[in-house]
Amino acid sequence: MSKFFIAIVMLAAGAGGGYWYATQQPAGTPATATEDDSGERKVLFWRNPMNPAITSPVFTKDSMGMDYIPVYADEEKPKEREVLFWRNPMNPAITSPVFAKDEMGMDYLPVYADDGGDSDEPAGTVKIDPVTVQNIGVRTARAERRSLARHLNALGQVDFNEERLARLHPKTAGWIEQLRVDETGVRVNKDTILLALYSPDLVAAQREYLVALENWEAVRNSTAGRMKKSTRSLLRSSRERLELFDVPAHQIKELEKSRKIKKQLHIHSPFAGRIMHIGTREGQYITPKDELYLIADLSRIWVNVDIYEDDLPWMNIGDRAEMTVRAVPGRVFHGKITFIHPTMQKRSRTVRVRLEFDNPGLALKPGMFANVVLHVDEQPDAIVVPSEAIVRSGTHEQLFVVREPGKFEPRMVTLGVSAEGYTQILEGIEAGEEVVTSSQFLIDSESKLREATAKMMAAMQAEAADTPAMDMEDMSMDDMDMSMDDDMNMDDMDMEGNP
Repeated sequence: MSKFFIAIVMLAAGAGGGYWYATQQPAGTPATATEDDSGERKVLFWRNPMNPAITSPVFTKDSMGMDYIPVYADEEKPKEREVLFWRNPMNPAITSPVFAKDEMGMDYLPVYADDGGDSDEPAGTVKIDPVTVQNIGVRTARAERRSLARHLNALGQVDFNEERLARLHPKTAGWIEQLRVDETGVRVNKDTILLALYSPDLVAAQREYLVALENWEAVRNSTAGRMKKSTRSLLRSSRERLELFDVPAHQIKELEKSRKIKKQLHIHSPFAGRIMHIGTREGQYITPKDELYLIADLSRIWVNVDIYEDDLPWMNIGDRAEMTVRAVPGRVFHGKITFIHPTMQKRSRTVRVRLEFDNPGLALKPGMFANVVLHVDEQPDAIVVPSEAIVRSGTHEQLFVVREPGKFEPRMVTLGVSAEGYTQILEGIEAGEEVVTSSQFLIDSESKLREATAKMMAAMQAEAADTPAMDMEDMSMDDMDMSMDDDMNMDDMDMEGNP
């Protein structure tokens, strides 16, 4: 009896203490984690924003300083999705109406009724949770408009500009009495005196000119018109003969003024350039077939490159070219295509293409080898995407377009030229659309599975629609043979069911 009394006293004391503690609690303080007298949503726990598997009973931040996400008590539980069938994880064509495992022990994957997505979505559209998108490293970029040209790499060789090259030959035979420019590589200006030549023919031509000049002066004031005309004609022809011998104009004027025959006549440079070759020396007898000098203007040079015939359709006169040479590291020379040869070299099966470049400082030397990049088939207003965004299957090319966060649509595209890390899209996408540039092969694998599943579901629905339902009214007992003698002979079986 004393034990029962003690228990009654202890129970009463506990109840009284609990009542006193409850009355001492501040108003609005929740008694449990799920209670909230203010009417606000109740937070059950907090979830890591990057890894939903990591939770915390109180608010906190992750290692990157990101707030944990609250999980509320009144969040609706996801509705149970209807499983249509189960799919082999390695071969989507193999399905099962019930859960099963393949020969490797891998679970079959469920195919839900809502896997097909919205009816207006293309087949193969993929939906991925945003957390998963970030975990697999999906990156995107915008399609944009920009100028794009195809690049062709070639090996070139620097050569003289033949339009700025001069080979000097004398117009008459004679002897070199003075060689004023006798060093190869020397720069000369236009009309620079190169050498002094003695030629009997030039001496005779000077004498004839002086005689014709004296005759003209004698009959200039005469009234005989026919004589004046013939004398003037003779003077003009004798002067033209000197000019045809390349006698400079200043020597002809000096001859007219002094009336003395010059033994030496000068040969001048036709333009400014460099002496590339000297073919004579002082005292040498020369004829018109001898080359005296080779003069080249190196301020603008040619570069010859050999292009394979497959690349010829992309090239046009005026296309841009960039060139680098090992002798001038870090410097890029800019030029253009000026000529495409009309014939093909039989042995190499290439066509020679001529480029033209400015040569400031004469850094480019004829004979150098150069690395050339040709910017051909330029597209001034092309829609381009990063080249790594293209998924190539061998038969077609496609992109994954971001329809909304976590939703990716496969899009067949027609490609143009590729250059500078970009690829031109001729058809299939518009400027401003967002495309996937990384991890698209993971998305592509899931897209292929979803597309195959959609096709299988469509085939199953079509097969079900074509199969007529069994009508029990059309089935009569007369169609069924219930003869026990034909189907089952009871005499042939014992009571245990054994034959």
